[in-house]
Amino acid sequence: MRERMTGRKGSSHRRAGRRRRPLLATLVAVALAGAASFLVNGVRSDSSSGSPRAEGRTHTTASGPNAPTPSPPPSPSPSPTPTRIEVPATGPGTFETARASGARVGQGAKPLRYKVEVEDGVDVSPTQAANEIADILAAPRGWTANGTSAFQLVSSKPYDLVVKIATPGTTDALCWAGIHQDTEGEYDCEVPGGVVVNLKRWVEGSPTFDGPIHDYRALIINHEMGHYLGFQHQTCPGQGRLAPVMMQQIKGLHGCVANAWPYDKSGHFVSGPPAG
Repeated sequence: MRERMTGRKGSSHRRAGRRRRPLLATLVAVALAGAASFLVNGVRSDSSSGSPRAEGRTHTTASGPNAPTPSPPPSPSPSPTPTRIEVPATGPGTFETARASGARVGQGAKPLRYKVEVEDGVDVSPTQAANEIADILAAPRGWTANGTSAFQLVSSKPYDLVVKIATPGTTDALCWAGIHQDTEGEYDCEVPGGVVVNLKRWVEGSPTFDGPIHDYRALIINHEMGHYLGFQHQTCPGQGRLAPVMMQQIKGLHGCVANAWPYDKSGHFVSGPPAG
């Protein structure tokens, strides 16, 4: 019995040995084939896409306590907040005086002293508006080019006139009270003792005026100040010529070119036929 059992053990061992050799050879062949499939010309290839990846770059995700913390993606830059001045339909009818003053400009014997007021509740700085108006009245092509006009920005008495920037509703009320003119919520006016500037025009300009908003503001101030100096409305002097500053350009250019200044670059007064 021992001999038979011993013989069976030996036979079983030999069979197991014969099976192990083919299996080992198969595993070695598979490993070699796998290595060859991932190495092409010294570059690791992505068998799923067929596109080679750069040598040394890995796409595995590290884990464990010593794994580096991935950097968060950069946050997108915030878009700049657009700035827009709201134009209320009307306001309280009270005004804040700009705390600003300036030097006399122009050669006139007696400067017109003016102060600037902005209606309460409006998102326009009275001081900034006053300084912008002062720059307009001091410009070389402005009214001081006539050699007889002079202006000076003040913030207290004595003053000769007031430039008010008001909401459309308040502008209508002041213009009607001053000269019985219906400004329709759209226009500016010159009244006894000053000038009323419609906030809508100050902020939005005019659809007939193609240029920077500061230039259109210059047209407003020069036009209304021209009335205060005694000038009346004029019309277009001819096709392609500069529109006179005393022309109501917002109501149409009629072939003229938009213009914000009383004088041209050569120092000549820009005029046209009287308006009917």
